[in-house]
Amino acid sequence: MTTAPGRRSSTFTRLLRHGFTDPSAAEQLLYLDALASVRSDPVLLEALGATADPDLALRGLVRLVEAEEEGERQVLLDTLVTAKPLRDRLLGVLGASEALGDHLARHPRDWQALVTYESADLHPGVAEFERGLADADDPDSLRVAYRRCLLTLAARDVCGTTGLAQTASELADLATATLRAALAIARTAAPEDAAQCRLAVIAMGKCGGQELNYVSDVDVIFVGEAREGVDETKAVQAATRLAAHMMRICSDTTVEGTIWPVDANLRPEGRNGPLVRTVTSHLAYYQRWAKTWEFQALLKARAVAGDPELGAEYVDAVSPLVWQAADRENFVPDVQQMRRRVVDNIPVDRIDRELKLGPGGLRDVEFAVQLLQLVHGRSDGSLRSGTTLEALRALADGGYVGRADAAQLDEAYRFLRSMEHRIQLHKLRRTHLVPEDEADLRRLGRSLGMRTDPVAELNKAWRRHTSVVRRLHEKIFYRPLLDAVAQLAPAESRLSAKAAAIRLEALGYADPAAALRHLEALSSGVSRKAAIQRTLLPVLLGWFADSADPDAGLLGFRKVSDALGKTPWYLRLLRDEGAAAENLARVLSAGRLAPDLLMRAPEAVTILGDPEGLRPRTRDHLEQEVVAAVGRAEDAESAVAVVRGVRRRELFRTTAADLIGSYGTEDSPAEQDHGALVDRVGSAVTDLNAATLAGALRAAVRERWGDTLPTRFAVIGMGRFGGHEQGYGSDADVLFVHRPREGVSDEEAGRAATEVVSEMRRLLQLPTADPPLLIDADLRPEGRTGPMVRTLKSYAAYYRRWSLVWESQALLRAEPMAGDEELGRDFVELIDPLRYPAEGLGEDAVREIRRLKARMESERMPRGADPTLHAKLGRGGLSDVEWTVQLIQMRHGWAEPGLRTTRTREALAAACAAELIPAEDARTLDEAWVLATRVRNAVMLVRGRPGDTFPSEPREMTAVGRYLGYEPGHVGDMLDDYRRITRRARAVVEERFYGAGS
Repeated sequence: MTTAPGRRSSTFTRLLRHGFTDPSAAEQLLYLDALASVRSDPVLLEALGATADPDLALRGLVRLVEAEEEGERQVLLDTLVTAKPLRDRLLGVLGASEALGDHLARHPRDWQALVTYESADLHPGVAEFERGLADADDPDSLRVAYRRCLLTLAARDVCGTTGLAQTASELADLATATLRAALAIARTAAPEDAAQCRLAVIAMGKCGGQELNYVSDVDVIFVGEAREGVDETKAVQAATRLAAHMMRICSDTTVEGTIWPVDANLRPEGRNGPLVRTVTSHLAYYQRWAKTWEFQALLKARAVAGDPELGAEYVDAVSPLVWQAADRENFVPDVQQMRRRVVDNIPVDRIDRELKLGPGGLRDVEFAVQLLQLVHGRSDGSLRSGTTLEALRALADGGYVGRADAAQLDEAYRFLRSMEHRIQLHKLRRTHLVPEDEADLRRLGRSLGMRTDPVAELNKAWRRHTSVVRRLHEKIFYRPLLDAVAQLAPAESRLSAKAAAIRLEALGYADPAAALRHLEALSSGVSRKAAIQRTLLPVLLGWFADSADPDAGLLGFRKVSDALGKTPWYLRLLRDEGAAAENLARVLSAGRLAPDLLMRAPEAVTILGDPEGLRPRTRDHLEQEVVAAVGRAEDAESAVAVVRGVRRRELFRTTAADLIGSYGTEDSPAEQDHGALVDRVGSAVTDLNAATLAGALRAAVRERWGDTLPTRFAVIGMGRFGGHEQGYGSDADVLFVHRPREGVSDEEAGRAATEVVSEMRRLLQLPTADPPLLIDADLRPEGRTGPMVRTLKSYAAYYRRWSLVWESQALLRAEPMAGDEELGRDFVELIDPLRYPAEGLGEDAVREIRRLKARMESERMPRGADPTLHAKLGRGGLSDVEWTVQLIQMRHGWAEPGLRTTRTREALAAACAAELIPAEDARTLDEAWVLATRVRNAVMLVRGRPGDTFPSEPREMTAVGRYLGYEPGHVGDMLDDYRRITRRARAVVEERFYGAGS
């Protein structure tokens, strides 16, 4: 064949039109001698163009013809052009599967398996596949026979003769026949072992569920029993040898390749347990040790090979246990943990291509269906199918899943499984990754019937179906709960109230009846509000169920909705601002403090929908707001009411940001830098309390003296307030200092200062809906017996004459917080020589500090408290770390400017930078301090009142664990970690604080 230079042949053009991507190479193949008799036949080109990959199909055909014996080639070619069923099947397989093309090139006579087109051939079962494997008597011949059977199965699949469900079922039947053949070979090889035992093979996973892939591990469990008169131990050993040999026959790679791996890791104790157990041994394990996921796996258990009576006995014995799993003590936390997608181990660059485990993938559909089966299959036997699509259909028929949701999931699952099948069929490799190569995507799209723009059409359909699965994965659990309390059309199936309560209980709701009442109140009726609630609630219920207290979350949502439901912006905010609804769910279900703050002014929910809403306001911003509010108020009480309202709003903003940062959201992972979380909370609470004091001071002065107080006045923060380390329940530790204005007597100035202090404290503790700010001035000179406020000269005189070492230590945290800035700076200048003494502390002072610390440890620990779990005074807790850091500050602050800070973590970092403490010790102390601070914050968030120890109530303990990053069921790990971290910190304290060389 010759063509004029620069011109394309008519064949080239026709090949291009029929979908060939490399027409030049295809033209050369067509003009090989092997295809001489058929190259001009138009049906061949048409048939090649109809395949998933015409280029691949043509290459496979040439290899097959060339491999065929000389006398048989023309028979093949004649049959190919005259018999459409063969032509469609053979070329369809060659265009979809390079691996099966390789098989035909090695075993060219196997094309004849595709010639027959009898009705019985359309839907073969186990018996037909067993006949196809009957002549296999060794591993190699079994592999050849298996591929021959697979060839016919794939041909029906790619030609559309069988659908997804039928193909998956046939693959499982072929696997069953193969396991039986492999076991027969193993028995023939070891007749003595076969004579001693009964062995049954139980299919699990997709094989057990009659929904196998082209290339997948075949999950099995082995059950053995002794034959009459045989010792049980010897029988189990014999059965183990047979089972191991059977696994090798299927799994090993020989000159004919491999079939598929046989995986027995779903057995009791996994790979660490015995390969074969008796029925009694299996039952003993499941009744005592099995976890929820193991019962979930048993949903698909099916006897497939070996002794049929023994297999049936095993299935009959374990089936009741499957349907009792939802009654087990740890079912709810296990379910909560399992419901979170396990994608952490998928490399980031692959997660978007994962068909099985990625978000919106096959696992999401399968898990949702299986979980609902476990919950409702206890009382409804129609749900006990091991096949995903059959079970989904039964769930819809019973009203356990909405029909529309079930239909969408069914369609998405079939499409994703079809993608998976075609991907695996290409090279018969076990993979769940969507390819990246353009040619692979094109072949994949064409194999699914997409011909106009296969790659674009495939990507669009794939993304659409995964989006559907992601959206419905959570909603599928909860939408029927609303139907259970809504008024539906009489003929429409719905979840019964009893079934709805069972589902809510299984998903962590402690009071399902109350939850159903809340759902009815929120979603019943025909109003626009009820309609929007019905859209929102299925997703919200899922988020609530992920928390430690779903009931509180749902109750809180009802209260907020009752308060705001008539305002047009509220439901619109939750419906249209994606983050707002999830953030609200996290905040309402994580404890008592944040919901209590929100309920006092529900309009603060707007904070949750603003991208900047969770960012803390600066002190300057807050002070401007409160001072302006005071200026507009009619009297001091009205002014401070507004100021306290601002404080409550900002406390809610801080708690919400803390909870959302600690829990994370679907789009934003939890904050990993726990020190940064603690610092943000400490700074935010300190700033808003400082602004509150500034507002109260301005209100008290304005009420009595107008714009100018007769004396300059400043509030000095102490303790955690001065250290910018306040928690949600912290008092404001302060000192008050004043300096008479020119021309004002000391007596008048003193009276004015005392009145201001008294009025500030009164205003900030007035009974209102807003939380009070308690002022604690007990760190002042002479403590509770001394005057509440002093002049700067009085402080100077006292410190010069009477000051004790503990007072100098307390002044390490002193920082001006409100009032006259110049006076505040003068106070700091006064106390710096006390807290950072020149040349450091003397040995007597060091001994005194150590003595005070030891006395505090022995006297101040609450009776009955566990010293290993007390966050403030316990071993390695806040007090240990802070006293250690403060001793370093007092000894070296005079020489190291970096130590002159009121903040513990900053001082510790400065000490490390100055090589006053080893880096490893500094990290140990910092980790313990951050953890103890987070525990105190968590207790306040969860219980709504401050505490220094872990709560004893289980649900509260779980909530603290969730805040600290521990999944349900891991409270013990949390306590172990806390003890370990603080024990290491205490060892550093012993050396650096109490040690002679510290």
